[in-house]
Amino acid sequence: MFSDDDAAALYDVLNPWDPAVWPGDGFYEQVVMASDSVLDVGCGTGAMLHRARERGHLGRLVGLDPDRAALCRARRRADVEWVEGTAATARWNAEFDVATMTGHAFQCLVTDAALRASLRAIRAALRPGGRFVFETRHPRARAWEDWNPSNVTDVTDAGGRPLRVWHEVAGVDGDVVTFHGTTADPDGTPLRVDRTSLRFLDEATLDGFLTEADFEVEARYGDWTRGPVTDRSREIITIAVRR
Repeated sequence: MFSDDDAAALYDVLNPWDPAVWPGDGFYEQVVMASDSVLDVGCGTGAMLHRARERGHLGRLVGLDPDRAALCRARRRADVEWVEGTAATARWNAEFDVATMTGHAFQCLVTDAALRASLRAIRAALRPGGRFVFETRHPRARAWEDWNPSNVTDVTDAGGRPLRVWHEVAGVDGDVVTFHGTTADPDGTPLRVDRTSLRFLDEATLDGFLTEADFEVEARYGDWTRGPVTDRSREIITIAVRR
């Protein structure tokens, strides 16, 4: 068996938070360290907020996530607030300078209803003039075409167990891509299969949802060095301001 706790621990092995190595992590670290109060929506195992405290952030840091196993790992650090729940169920009122969604978590908001409810709740959590900072994969880059068993990752988990991890697309329906993530023994015997759907919004559709939620786009980048969005960009990185 490969439990939820095992999966959460493996996530940290596969996705180490290191601003010195990963430009996206460095981008968000600058945002967080410059803000007095931060709400990290979809915080996962809490690596970003853990590091912010380690680097001396003295303000309010709150992580929100529906994954109980991930939050158990996040709660190893008690000087951050950890809340179990989704963006749509958030009930803060004008309490934060910045809200973030890292690791393409925004793409997990698959339906129009989920997007609208989440954006309303995130806006409500921000003070007037507060910023919502997030990224989504540019649909023109068609990232899902690389999600296939030939791109397998061999990894050793925190307990020293060798594993193989791969992804395989199950279907594409409009702007929603559904895929399976498999964690297996070295011989390929599956231990766990997770099904995930992600939404790939283009800029115009994304901005329509933001405008409807009373956000204004302050900045938009196509890469982590703050270059413009082009047809070759792999990311759509957005800084939106609560009006």
